[in-house]
Amino acid sequence: MRIGVLTAGGDCPGLNAVIRSVVHRALTGHNDEVIGFEDGFKGLLDGHFRPLDLNAVSGILARGGTILGSARLERNRLAEAAASAPDLAREHGIDVLIPIGGEGTLTAARMLSDAGMPVVGVPKTIDNDISSTDRTFGFDTAVGVATEAMDRLKTTAESHQRVMVVEVMGRHAGWIALESGMAGGAHGICLPERPFQVDDLVKMVEERFARGKKFAVICVAEGAHPVEGSMAYQKGEIDQFGHERFQGIGNQLAVELERRLGKEARPVILGHVQRGGTPTAYDRVLATRFGWHAVEAAHRGEFGRMTALRGTGVEMVPLAEAVTRLKTVPEDRIREAESVF
Repeated sequence: MRIGVLTAGGDCPGLNAVIRSVVHRALTGHNDEVIGFEDGFKGLLDGHFRPLDLNAVSGILARGGTILGSARLERNRLAEAAASAPDLAREHGIDVLIPIGGEGTLTAARMLSDAGMPVVGVPKTIDNDISSTDRTFGFDTAVGVATEAMDRLKTTAESHQRVMVVEVMGRHAGWIALESGMAGGAHGICLPERPFQVDDLVKMVEERFARGKKFAVICVAEGAHPVEGSMAYQKGEIDQFGHERFQGIGNQLAVELERRLGKEARPVILGHVQRGGTPTAYDRVLATRFGWHAVEAAHRGEFGRMTALRGTGVEMVPLAEAVTRLKTVPEDRIREAESVF
C-alpha cells in the first residue's frame, strides 16, 4: 500500500508524533510505502511531496510543529481538490490519504472522501473542540503552557498589586481557558460559551483587595465576549478562510478593568506560544496511538472515517460525525469551575 500523509491548519504539539507513528507502523508492520505532502493540501494539489522512511522520522517525536509544513487553503482551492479527488489519488499513486488536522482539515477530508478519494483522518486541535473524540493531542500541552504562565504571573501580579488578564486560545470553545484557569488558580475565567458580566469581575477584584489580597489573575479565552452593552467591545472581521479575526479581548478587558477599578491591569496574550515547543508525554502517546490506528484502519478499508479517543480506547468514527458540530464547554463544567473562584 502507498500511503500519503499531510498536516494542515494550525500547527500543534504532537503532529510529528503522528507522522512518525504512521511511518513506523506502515513500514515495519505492513511493508508499505509512505509519502508526505508538503504544506498541507497545497502539496497534494501542486504535487509537492517527499518519501518518508524511518530515517526521515528519526528524532522527531519530541519536536513541536510539523516536519511536513502546514498551510490553510482557500475555499475555492478546496473545491478544486474535491473536484479532482480521484485523479489526484491516481496521479500520486496513493491508496489512502491520512490528513492530520482540525475541524477545517477534517471538513476538507470529508469533501475528498465524498468525491471518491480513500481517506482516513486524524483529528488535531489544541482547542479540544472536535465533538466525536474525548481528547485531541496538543490540548494537554497548551493547557500546561497556560497553567505555567499563570503560576508565574501570580508572583509578579502580587508584587506590584496588579490585575493580570491572561488571554489564551479558544475561538469558539473555552476548554483551554477552563482547564488552565482551574489548574492555575485563576480568580476569574471567561469563556466563549457564556458572555461575561464586567461588573462581576470588578466586584470580585474589589472584594479580593478588601480582604488584603491585592492582586488578581483573570483567564480569558480569545473568543470570549462581554454581555452586550456591558462594556465597549470591538468585533473582528471574517478572513479569507472564513474565520473571525478577533480584536484582542484580553487588551480590551484590561483597559476596561483599569478604568473602572482605578488599579493597574495588564493584558498578557499567550498566543502562539501555546502551540509551540515540546509536546507533553500525554500528547506524544495519544498522537502515536492515533497514527497506529489510522494505518490499521487503512488496511481494513475503513475509509471516510477518523480516529477518536473514547474513554481509554481508540475507535474509528465517520468523518461526517466529526464536523457536524463543535464540542463546546457544557454548563455543568462551567458550574464546577465557578465553585473554585
